[in-house]
Amino acid sequence: MWQPDPTTLRLFIAACEEGSISRASEREDLAAAAVSRRLAEMETELRTPLLVRHARGVSPTAAGEIMLRHARHLMHSMGAMQADLSEFASGVRGVVRVAANISAIVEFIPDLIASFLRSNDKISVMLEEQVSSEVVRSVAEGVADIGICRDFVGTGEVQMLPYRVDHFGVVVYKGHPLDGASSIAFKDTLNYEHIGFSTNAALNSLMRRLAYEYGDQVAYRANVSTFDAACRLIQSRLGLAILPIEAISSYRLAYDLHVIPLTDNWATRQLVVCVQHVEQLSVAARRFFDHLMTSEWRPSVPAT
Repeated sequence: MWQPDPTTLRLFIAACEEGSISRASEREDLAAAAVSRRLAEMETELRTPLLVRHARGVSPTAAGEIMLRHARHLMHSMGAMQADLSEFASGVRGVVRVAANISAIVEFIPDLIASFLRSNDKISVMLEEQVSSEVVRSVAEGVADIGICRDFVGTGEVQMLPYRVDHFGVVVYKGHPLDGASSIAFKDTLNYEHIGFSTNAALNSLMRRLAYEYGDQVAYRANVSTFDAACRLIQSRLGLAILPIEAISSYRLAYDLHVIPLTDNWATRQLVVCVQHVEQLSVAARRFFDHLMTSEWRPSVPAT
């Protein structure tokens, strides 16, 4: 029976990602002949072709796609194991990997991590900012132990537990044609230029879909990756933006902006906590999960 080894799995992943055995050999600093031999031996032992070899390079077969998914999962798990054990060796009793969207990071995650670490000095927390769809994927693939994101992304193979609620609003500069409005519907913003986020952000996808339902489209003047950048561009009169009200309260004051609550039902959104399986979390991750779910908090009141 074939037993996977890390070197062969790494070479297989490299070949699939690079689309070429020669480029995979350069990436892994190993002779191309050795890479080709290892991959051929793996296919022989599995009695299944995993790669299609052609003039332009290689590509995975249907079986190869399945192998690639499992290989990545195994390599991520092995990396996590090594990282966890190294933390024990350095005197830390555990490490928790957290992926969160920008709203969660701006609103509350740093304070929760700080309060957790004060009572768990032998555990470290690694926080990575990702868009909501990437958060779900990181948890599903085992790259992150715990994810915090919005509930309008696909669940994949993860558990999603309701966590907090926040509200979207339209952020405009003082003097904008919409300045002074007490509330507004999303469709009424489509006559104006928007500041959007990175193209793979779940919020952008939602905006495009909603605009399409109204027979219109969102006119993006610029795309940015942070709330601060969005607010700076709004202050410079380059457009408006749909942003979570709670997350940008400090920016609103700093840049003298006006926030108009959205009247659409979807504008009140649920933040969720994602895990593969609560019962299968490591001791350290379970302690952080329990801290997240039991910490007291007060929902922010949308301010205009």
